[in-house]
Amino acid sequence: MAASVNAEEVQAMIDASLENTNTSLDAFYLMYSAALVFMMQAGFAMLCAGSVRAKNAKNIMLKNICDACVGALGFWSFGYGFAYGTKNGENPFCGTSLFFLYDLEESDTYHSWFFQFAFAATAATIVSGAVAERCAMSAYVGYSLFLTTWVYPVVAHWVWSGQGWLSAFSEDPMLGVGTVDFAGCGVVHMVGGIAAMFGAWILGPRLGRFNADGSTNPMPGHNAALVVLGTFILWFGWYGFNPGSTLGISASGYPHVAAKTAV
Repeated sequence: MAASVNAEEVQAMIDASLENTNTSLDAFYLMYSAALVFMMQAGFAMLCAGSVRAKNAKNIMLKNICDACVGALGFWSFGYGFAYGTKNGENPFCGTSLFFLYDLEESDTYHSWFFQFAFAATAATIVSGAVAERCAMSAYVGYSLFLTTWVYPVVAHWVWSGQGWLSAFSEDPMLGVGTVDFAGCGVVHMVGGIAAMFGAWILGPRLGRFNADGSTNPMPGHNAALVVLGTFILWFGWYGFNPGSTLGISASGYPHVAAKTAV
């Protein structure tokens, strides 16, 4: 009997140790993926800077820095709460808790915040290229803060929180099936793309792009090397963006999913 009890205790200790190891491994994997996604800011900066005229390259890079800095402030203060603040009960439109990361469970969600912040910053920076050479810096900072604080978080809540009205994992999914967005094709890229479309439409063409008779003037980018460098940095960052959306690597099948997603 004693031997049996001891064996059960040893097995329980082994199981607990394995669970802790898996939790730490998943947290590290998510942090590593978030770092790769965040590095995509450099890729966007290089790609856009090389695609514009030399006189506007500094402006483009400053906009990407603003996306990271302003986006972090907005997503820390209210954005994460609007996206995943579900402690006050179910709300299909937006979250209502965890503002300023108050009452966040350290063992469970700080690494998730970092990963989601990197996604929010990516959604914001998509617009940078669409409004290149024709957007005031103050207007861009305001846009970036608004998107990372409100627009992106609300859409993320709809699809990813488990309580949103579009989520396939809510108690009453839309049309009985809901929406599954594995790595942000809608939550990140559609949100950023729609914002870019409206930004380009509102601002109109660059000064000097069209002549009075409607003919166009070429405005080639000034540095093809920066474009290629930015492309490869973005490519490398995608290996965190898509495979990292498994949110872990320890469970059976996760490595397979991550590899297939990377391809």
